[in-house]
Amino acid sequence: MDTTNNQNVFELAITLGKALKKDERLVRMDAARKAYEEDPTLKTLMTEYDVQQKAIQQVASAEDFDPQLLESIQNRINELYDQIMAAPVYVELLEAQEAVNELMNAVNNTITFAITGEMPSNCTHDCSTCGGCH
Repeated sequence: MDTTNNQNVFELAITLGKALKKDERLVRMDAARKAYEEDPTLKTLMTEYDVQQKAIQQVASAEDFDPQLLESIQNRINELYDQIMAAPVYVELLEAQEAVNELMNAVNNTITFAITGEMPSNCTHDCSTCGGCH
C-alpha cells in the first residue's frame, strides 16, 4: 500500500474542508445555527413542545384517559409546531442547511466525475443548482 499517495489524498481532503469552511453557504449556516440555538423565544417554544409531547404520551397511555384533554394537548402541540416552523431563525436555518446540502452534493458529484468520468445520476445538468462540474 502506498502511504505517500494516501497521505496526499488526506492532505487534499483537509485543504478542501478548509476551503469549504470559508464558503459563504457554510458561513451562513454557522451563523443561522448560532442564532437558532441562542433565540430565547424559540427555546421556550421548543421546551414547551417537548413537555406537551410527554404530556400527550402520559394522557394517551392512561387507562381512563380524557379524550378532550388529549385533543386539547394535541391542539397546543400543533400550535407550537406551527410557531416553531414559522420562526424566522428556524426558517433561515432550514434554508441555510439546504444551500449547504446542495453545495456538498455538487462537490461529491464533481469528485465522482473526476474519478469515473461520468456524472452521477442525480446531476441535473443545471449548474445553478450546484457548483457545476462540466
